[in-house]
Parts: sequence; C-alpha cells; structure tokens
Amino acid sequence: MRRRHTLTRLLAIAALGLPLTLPAAPAAAAPTVGTRQLSDVIPVPVESHPDAQSAFRLGPLTVIRTAPGSLAAWQVGRQLAATLRPATGYPLPVLPVRSTPLPEIALVLGATDARVGQEGYQLDVTRRGVTIRANTPAGLFAGTQTLRQLLPAQIEASNRQRITWTVPGGRIVDYPRFAYRAAMLDLARHFHTVDEITAYVDLLSQYKINYLHLHLTDDQGWRIQIDSWPRLTTVGGGPGTGVDGVGPGFLTKADYKAVVAYAAARHITIVPEIDMPGHTNAAQSTYAELNCDGVAPAPRTDMAVGYSSLCIDDELTYRFVEDVIRELAEITPGPFLHIGGDEAHATTDEDYRTFVERVLPLVSKYGKRASGWNEIMRVDPSTDVVAQFWGTGTTNADLARAAARGNKVIMSPANKSYLDMKYDPSTRLGLQWAAYIEVRDAYGWDPAHRVAGVGEDAILGVEAPLWSETLRSLDDIEYMAFPRLPAIAELGWSTAASHDWESFRVRLGAQAPRWRLQEVNFYPSPQVPWI
Repeated sequence: MRRRHTLTRLLAIAALGLPLTLPAAPAAAAPTVGTRQLSDVIPVPVESHPDAQSAFRLGPLTVIRTAPGSLAAWQVGRQLAATLRPATGYPLPVLPVRSTPLPEIALVLGATDARVGQEGYQLDVTRRGVTIRANTPAGLFAGTQTLRQLLPAQIEASNRQRITWTVPGGRIVDYPRFAYRAAMLDLARHFHTVDEITAYVDLLSQYKINYLHLHLTDDQGWRIQIDSWPRLTTVGGGPGTGVDGVGPGFLTKADYKAVVAYAAARHITIVPEIDMPGHTNAAQSTYAELNCDGVAPAPRTDMAVGYSSLCIDDELTYRFVEDVIRELAEITPGPFLHIGGDEAHATTDEDYRTFVERVLPLVSKYGKRASGWNEIMRVDPSTDVVAQFWGTGTTNADLARAAARGNKVIMSPANKSYLDMKYDPSTRLGLQWAAYIEVRDAYGWDPAHRVAGVGEDAILGVEAPLWSETLRSLDDIEYMAFPRLPAIAELGWSTAASHDWESFRVRLGAQAPRWRLQEVNFYPSPQVPWI
C-alpha cells in the first residue's frame, strides 16, 4: 500500500511542476539471466545501434506516457501496461500527458525517422526511459512488441517475478520489407473456436504479422453464417462435418465480428476466404439446387480434392455467390476478400474462366479487393486482383505474366511455408505431399527470388497457411506453427540483407523460455539451440 501512496504523491507533485526526487527502486531478489542485445529479437530490426551505457531499468515508479488527445496511442499504452503488469507487479499507469519527471515508456505519434513509413517505428532506450515513435498506431504497437522481447523472458509470466527488468540501451530504426505479412488458419477441415482463433491472434501479433486469412469453406465444412442461405452452417457446418466427421461448428456473424475486432485491436486484419468454384461440396451437399443435376451429393469427410464444382451455366449459382460475397463483405472491414479458385479440376478451363470473370466484379461491387490462389491468374484478371502462389516449383508462366502486367503476389510456396507439412517422417501431425519442412527449410528461401519473373516489386507479401486436416486443438495449431511461423514472419518483415540462418536459429532458441511461460506447445527442433 505504501508504494501506491508514494506513486500517487509523486504524480501529484509532477502535475504541479514541482521539483521531484525519485526514491531508488527496491533491489530485485534474483538477477536477470543472460545478456540481451537490441538485435536479439524476431523479426530482426532493420537497424540497431547499441549503447551499453544507456540501459533502462523498469521499476515500480515507471509510467507509460502518451501524447494528450491521442486516443490511439493511449490504447496501445493500455495494451502494453496490461502485458507488463502481471510479471512485474508494477502499476505502470498510462498517462496522456506531455511530460513527467518519472522514469517512463513514452509512446509518441510523429517525429520519427523518415524511413519508418506506416508500420515502422523508432525505439530509443536511455537511462531515463524508453521512447517509441511511429507515424501510426500500428507502428507504435510494433515497437511495443519489440520492447516486449527486449525485456527478460520472464515478462511473459502470469505472476510476479522478482528479477531486474532491464532494457538494453541504444536505438532501433525498424520497418517492414513487405506490406502483407500473414498467417492462414483453415476452419473448414476442422472448425476452430473463437477462443482458439483469438489465442492464435495473440501469438501472431508478437511477431509483427498483420493479416490473418481464414479459410471458411471447403468440401468438408461451411463455417460462416450466411442469412440468405441458412442451412449452410446448420447442415454444412453441423454435426459430422470436418475430416473424419470430427470437426463440426461454425462462426455466427457475431462470432466473426468479435474475431475481427479482437484482431484489429492487435493491428491484424482478417481476410475471409470462400473457396470456389471447386472445394464446394459442403454447400452442394446442403443445397441440391446448387448442382447441375439438382441432386445433392453425399457429404464428404475424407481429404480428397478436385472433385466438386458449382454449376457454371446456372444463374442460381451467381445469385448464391453474390449473396455470400455481399453478406461477408458487410461484416469484413478489411480490404480483401479471397475467392479461392484452386484445384478446380472438375471445372473445364472454359467454365473456370466464365466463373472467375463473373465473380471478380462482384467482389469489387461490394467494396473489396479480390485475392485468390494463383490459378485465377489464368484468366488474366485486372491488376487490382492479388494472386496467392501456393505451388512447389520455381516457374509459373501465368504468375510471371501477371507480375509483368502489374498484379501483386502473395508468396506461400507449399514446400516452404505450409505449416501443416510434417517436420520429418516422425511428426505425429500434418501431411507430407509438398515436403517435409524443418525450421531451416521454412527460413531458407527468399520471396523475391522464388518464382522466375516475380521479383521484389511484384511481391505484396508472404503468408504461412495452416491447413487443418490433422489438427484437433489449439495445442495442435501451436505445435505446427511454432517455431516455423516466426521464420516466415522474419522473411516478411526483415530486410533480405539481414537474412542469416545462424543468427536466426540462436535468436529463435532464445524464444523458448517465453513460449514455455505462455504455455505454447512448440516443436523442439533439433536444428535450434534452445535455451
């Protein structure tokens, strides 16, 4: 209680502008383990300039200061305080004031290094405090995630830790290589609950991922409420759906909005996907009229692909598609709507072109930018359409032609970035059709040199898809995503020149104590020197 009264008195004195002498922080019961450097974070910063004489010690009188009148900065400050309070036990009040004489973490919008852009930040650490400057709230948030990693790993504990909370001194100037840095979670093959999705969002946000692509529909299940076609979820997402019939469930519109809002608060944008004209058996087995012969096929719970197709010549198909796009666009504030388009083997090339050329304008009609798997580039769409490359090769004529035309590309090569691939033959989860992907494989490629003719200027970003055929729980999600997800995150954020496996594996190994405290079920790759 005495500490709280002391802090209140000091803040009152500071508000009056009177001289202030700060008491020394109490000694910690145990020292910090290990020595951290400014560059010991994932993704690695663009620039770091250490100053060993300027380390900052977080203490019981530290405040988080944000500029007066900046609600967005104050909200980032509140998130930071909520993250740091459990382990430190410190009050860390968030003060929207111009200055204080107290040791502080200052979150400042504007007055940044000219290079930081819309998502970057500048972080300065002195004995007096930490200052994070950015042009946007997203940049401030990114800076706080770096600060989180610069503190001892025990900062992730849920109860008070008696250690010295020291931040290494110096300056970081940091900004992303690519604007789009994403993960994907498949809800169709096995449904994942709101709690599981938001838990994944929390982990993604720590590594500066800024998009989460939700694969909402497929042959095995339909996972998003559509009011104009209500049986899509009650039947297509009901009992017995999912691979092996063990993944039922769906998101109501209220659930989806909750996920969108939760992600947005962590500066992650949701990208919904409705896969079509193939991968549609869940819809066609629910509504017979979506089939050319008017006969509903049996539900499917196997892992086969390529056998389903909407009826391309039937106007009801486009009424259905427009209803789905309209309702989904209404509850999606983000700019993208993914229309799938992959593995449509049961659709002729002519019918595929007809379908895609009719559907893409519907996405634009409802105010969204269309993205789709790389097959949609076969129809030479307008340059605002984004292609997501999922192939395993290094050449793709359709993609190279699209890049030359001006279409942007998201790189997700299945043999490098698919998180559902097994690590090795002994991995209990996952598949192996694309490759076995160990951590070094996930890290050891360059998005701008993966496909001939698709260079740096054509790359919108990278994405790490996680398909759910073999997943059943959050533990399963974590096991397949970690430690490979941070590898993809670094490829998306950090400069190509900083790409160095030996540095990364050491920094990755140092994440283990944090993950253990967060109860992340990660794969202990033998390629990484875990702490």
